[in-house]
Amino acid sequence: MRSSSRAVVAGLAALALVTLAGCGDDNPSGSDGSNSAGSKLDVVASFYPLEFIARSVGGDAVNVTTLTAPGVEPHDLELTPKQVGTIAAAKLVVFEKGLQPAVDEAIDQNAKSAGFDVAPAAKLEATGADFEEHAEGEEGKAGEEAHADELDPHFWLDPVRYAAVVQAVTDKLVAVDAANAAGYQERAATLVGEVNKLDTEFKTGLADCKLKTFVTSHEAFAYLAKRYGLTMVGIAGFTPDAEPTPARIKEVQDIVRKQKVTTIFSEELVSPKVAESIARDVKVKTAVLSPIEGLSDANSQETYLTLMRENLQELRKANSCA
Repeated sequence: MRSSSRAVVAGLAALALVTLAGCGDDNPSGSDGSNSAGSKLDVVASFYPLEFIARSVGGDAVNVTTLTAPGVEPHDLELTPKQVGTIAAAKLVVFEKGLQPAVDEAIDQNAKSAGFDVAPAAKLEATGADFEEHAEGEEGKAGEEAHADELDPHFWLDPVRYAAVVQAVTDKLVAVDAANAAGYQERAATLVGEVNKLDTEFKTGLADCKLKTFVTSHEAFAYLAKRYGLTMVGIAGFTPDAEPTPARIKEVQDIVRKQKVTTIFSEELVSPKVAESIARDVKVKTAVLSPIEGLSDANSQETYLTLMRENLQELRKANSCA
């Protein structure tokens, strides 16, 4: 994450608190943390997969604000003074600690009691993906081993982990706003059912594939690959717009040729130029595989569920699945 984000947040936090101190509470809650009659619970979601859960489960009982606007790459998020103020005023802030350090810091300074970290519910693992970019030749064996221990944040691309987070967010909503518990639980059951159906579709759709390896712009799909018996090869590591080293590009090209990979996948929110260049060099196709970190103008009408199903179809085509 950019160090400038962390530097900016400290100043913004003070500004936001001064601003809020002069404002009345426009949406008061009951002493038990639930909403007063006729009001909605103010919920902040740090990025799209969590926004989708908050809106789907919250329904008309919540007012959801997302910190990562459509078209913005979540890893690069920098907060405005208004967003820091929104965090400070919210009754619940749903985020994933470690994914967006600017958000982590703003919550730590302004909303410790309202912050809800979904990472424990997601049961993050070290998938072996390289989540640090480095200059060619900089990494030795010790450095590689250190990066291999880093927890992969991309839980939402595994429907099973995503369903667990849906339930955790639901439980938190019920705890904060008990008056609307029945509605939260009913909508959550519907969403979990849809996500479980998605898991079944992936299991069936990827059960019999001629090719097990797929190549993506960055290493976001390790959980998905592990869940459904595939192997992910990322051109870049954790940061999608990082420039891969020449050595890494050659390594990917060699994998594509040796394993007869048919497609290089790019994504919506970063430039596809590197993926397209590799595809040209090894004479294979390109396609989009969405990491679903955020929406863009092109897919603003899509949802988590529809994008995951589009990903499934793209993987089936690229890997010649029966």
